[in-house]
Amino acid sequence: MIFKNEIVKKVSELIVEKNCIINEEVKVFLDEYRGPFSKVLKENYKIAHDEGLPLCQDTGLVEFFVFIGNEVKLEEPIKDTLNEIVETVYIHNPFRYSIVADPLFERKNTQNNTPAVVHVFETPGNKLEIRFLIKGGGSENLSRLYMMRPSSNIENFKRAVIEHIKENGAKGCPPLHVGIGVGGTSDMAMVLSKLALTKDFKERNSDPKYANLETELVRELNELKIGFQGLGKGVSVFSVHIEVSPTHIATLPLGIAADCYLCRKGVIEFEDR
Repeated sequence: MIFKNEIVKKVSELIVEKNCIINEEVKVFLDEYRGPFSKVLKENYKIAHDEGLPLCQDTGLVEFFVFIGNEVKLEEPIKDTLNEIVETVYIHNPFRYSIVADPLFERKNTQNNTPAVVHVFETPGNKLEIRFLIKGGGSENLSRLYMMRPSSNIENFKRAVIEHIKENGAKGCPPLHVGIGVGGTSDMAMVLSKLALTKDFKERNSDPKYANLETELVRELNELKIGFQGLGKGVSVFSVHIEVSPTHIATLPLGIAADCYLCRKGVIEFEDR
């Protein structure tokens, strides 16, 4: 049994940490940056750390990716636990509530930042791995789905990604972390693109072909010279990650997701002993 109170404690602490303490991978880039507003960006993360304040006023929608082993026993459905965590964390910290219940007509705020988005994947074994993104609205608006022709080649694929970031990248508080989902169905490609954003910058796809493609895209996207906050100085993207799934012979779904320069993400693992 993995007890609820253990999950609540560890995930709650990590969400607070990721909202208030700069991602160490990002800090390396920020500390090296010497362009416009470099002083302000650095002061922001130092004040957030010292005062326990959020790094950004948009404390986002929390999106979870849960990998649950078939031997794992829980006290309640994991979605219930995760929504309770988000509600408690956002109510008891100076974090903005960003979720509206009715997306089209009333758009009334739920006043506790729930419901979270929870994706559950079944795996073998006795491990429970919880990954999450704290996703701001600016970067989320950069999400795109392209149903490409199955005859598309690598250059067609790269062109779609590069043109999308070229046209829209400055709107998402760059430098960006770019996640790409390829294959599956339309909905799966988008989920994979988000899952890709939970990876560390230096991780590469286990398939050398896709690993090389990730590296090529990092280089070519940085040649766009979008820069920090779209001002043309510094890197445009931190990293690119690609997740892949088999697909139908007549389809080639391409999902693109981007995370803002803060890249607020976390990974935590539990074991059912």
